Amino acid sequence: MMINKNKFSLIILLCLLTLGACLPENTTNDDLSHSHNDVAQNEIVSRIKNNFSEASLLQTPAIVNCTLSGGAKTQCISLTFSTTPKDYKTGPWCPRNIKDGADKGGIWLDDGKIYDVDGKFISNVDQFYDDDFWKMYDSETGDINVTDTKEECAAAARPDVDPKYYNHCVECQPSYMDEDASATYVIPLNPVRATRQSKARGGVGVSLSGVKLDSSAPVNAILDAHTLAPFDDCGGHVNLHVGYHIHAERGCGKQISVEDEHAAMIGYAMDGYPIHAQKDKVGQEPSDLDSCRGHNIQEIGYHYHAADPAKNETLPCLTGQSGCSLDDRDTECNAMNADRRGPPPRR
Repeated sequence: MMINKNKFSLIILLCLLTLGACLPENTTNDDLSHSHNDVAQNEIVSRIKNNFSEASLLQTPAIVNCTLSGGAKTQCISLTFSTTPKDYKTGPWCPRNIKDGADKGGIWLDDGKIYDVDGKFISNVDQFYDDDFWKMYDSETGDINVTDTKEECAAAARPDVDPKYYNHCVECQPSYMDEDASATYVIPLNPVRATRQSKARGGVGVSLSGVKLDSSAPVNAILDAHTLAPFDDCGGHVNLHVGYHIHAERGCGKQISVEDEHAAMIGYAMDGYPIHAQKDKVGQEPSDLDSCRGHNIQEIGYHYHAADPAKNETLPCLTGQSGCSLDDRDTECNAMNADRRGPPPRR
């Protein structure tokens, strides 16, 4: 019997996310720890590994025991990535002079719209926000105030911004991260529905390029200090806690095409459900999404679609119990505890 290649890929993808459906009916989580299932586990790990950018993975994915945010004890896949994507170039963020064009800067999100952070935007930001205190450049040279060192980045990106860096364009470079910096995402193999929708601790998911898909950026807090922390054209920027991360998903990095006209898969949510692009191949967004931007179709099962990047979020909430975002791969995931990565950074 001939099977459509794309449809077969979808079946495999669904199996990876709902592991129990692809195992014999009498297989339990306890069975998975026995040696006779080692071959099956290795195959599962290999297939999941192939979904992600190999260049960004720092270690082979592993199946681990985990406790999800709602208390479910199950098995998860542990994925450890570099804090900077390896399959696309990040930046730029801040232009250096008010004569610079859009190619020298990133983007800014405000009131549901996306703006190019070019020299003109910086020079007119006082009018944009109707606030005379804004002045981010030297009147004589046109040079823009930019945080150009790791120390300046740290001082300007903290919640209590050093007054020295008011009226600065805040830019943190990926190179400021420690050479061995990594992020580990522990995501359930079998999604478990939560009793209520929730925000994910430590971000909403991870892209197939290994980039953290973060919650909304605190734009108002950034503006309160008369600073801008632009995103690059991919919707991401860097902080010294988690490295490069995305607040506005714009289609950069690895994607997996699916059958027909449906939107490509771009990542996994922290509850184990796939995340697909906002729009399908003909530019349409599904009309039947729930409040967390998920829906269920026969070929794929339940999955999410990323939000309009202008909304400053990838997903508004999750419908399943979430796993963990960890600094240490060897730490056991218990998502019922507070996020082990500490308090969320300002950016």
